[in-house]
Amino acid sequence: MKRLLLMLLLGAVGLLALVAGLALTAFDAQPALQRSAELTPQHVERALRILARHDPRKIRGGALRTVDIAAADADLAANYLASHYAGGSARAEFAPRRLTLVASLPLSQAPFPLASLRRFANVRAVFREAGAVPELDSLTLGRLPVPAWAAESLVERMLTGLNRDEQLRLAAAMLREVKFTDRGLQLRYEWRADLPDQLRRVVLTQDELARIRAYHDRLAALVADRSLPRTVALPRLLVPLVQLAAERTSQGGAATQDENRALIAVLALYLTGQHPAAVAADAAGWPRAVGRAVTLGGRNDLAQHFAVSAALAAYAGSPLADAIGLYKELKDARGGSGFSFNDLAADRAGTVFGELAIRADAAAALQRLVGAGIDERDIMPDVADLPEFMPAAEFERRFGGIDGAGYRAMMRDIERRVGACGLYRRLGGT
Repeated sequence: MKRLLLMLLLGAVGLLALVAGLALTAFDAQPALQRSAELTPQHVERALRILARHDPRKIRGGALRTVDIAAADADLAANYLASHYAGGSARAEFAPRRLTLVASLPLSQAPFPLASLRRFANVRAVFREAGAVPELDSLTLGRLPVPAWAAESLVERMLTGLNRDEQLRLAAAMLREVKFTDRGLQLRYEWRADLPDQLRRVVLTQDELARIRAYHDRLAALVADRSLPRTVALPRLLVPLVQLAAERTSQGGAATQDENRALIAVLALYLTGQHPAAVAADAAGWPRAVGRAVTLGGRNDLAQHFAVSAALAAYAGSPLADAIGLYKELKDARGGSGFSFNDLAADRAGTVFGELAIRADAAAALQRLVGAGIDERDIMPDVADLPEFMPAAEFERRFGGIDGAGYRAMMRDIERRVGACGLYRRLGGT
């Protein structure tokens, strides 16, 4: 009996040693790849051009279309997704009929017990063309080549999981061919005329839809109050919505970040004149909220910039929110209302608010501080003295464009002003 127990103990120790050895081989102490995820207005412009060429309103059902994505843009997208969703870095390398994805992902973002290892998953995956769904050619985890059968099983599980996401499943059903060249990625798809309506029905889960409904109903009740002035400062609506988020969080509902995202989404939709039905078909029967002029610094446009940037940051990340804000100002300088540092300041303030609203170490504190009551200067600095309404030529002459020393100095000043706002200063937001 003692011998049997000793054999079992030795076997357990050996198994633990094997697992530890595999972990040390597969997971590294340092990331093999470290890249910043930098988005520019040029990236936004290229993405919008692709979307314009594939505007669903101009494509008949059953039509075959091809999307060409440059290697640099696909690489940027891969790195941004790795950074935003996993806190890591990625690189996409293209060759004829081959795509190599390299990624370094911190295990601190992974489920327990992997998170306790304080190591990195350095992954290298090579895919080959195979019609609509590329096939995995090889997979390496750290210094450990993953056997073909294990890699195939992993891909199968991933595809099964992705297929449960109705949005991805609907989009993937249109794909007819995926091609890799040294110039990038080529997607051939068959347009389905019913896709926009179907996506609007599945863009939100039932839990997400219920959260959106709660904040929409509260907002509709707030703006329906006849004692409310026709023009209201943003905090007048923001504070009670955040109070509701704190109530719902304390009642054991969804995560604090999810509640904060939902209230920001409702506010952004309202300030841009949109009903939730614009993104969720099931919301079509919800009541309409009475229109009010909502302002920051006495201006409706600054409140809109703030809310939209907060929503972008909460759902897609700060780099994207900043890049889109700057792209819009450059576009305005070329033929719209002109380049405005006021707008950029509102964009940046909204981005910081949205970022803090979903940051694990700040989301609950934001609910507490905003719920206790704030004024405009807690979330948006005074920007009345900043230059605006500048045509492109004037912006270039005075500030040297977005690469000029004058522009960089103005952006540092805006960052300082935003960081000095009461809420962000208390939460360490910039």
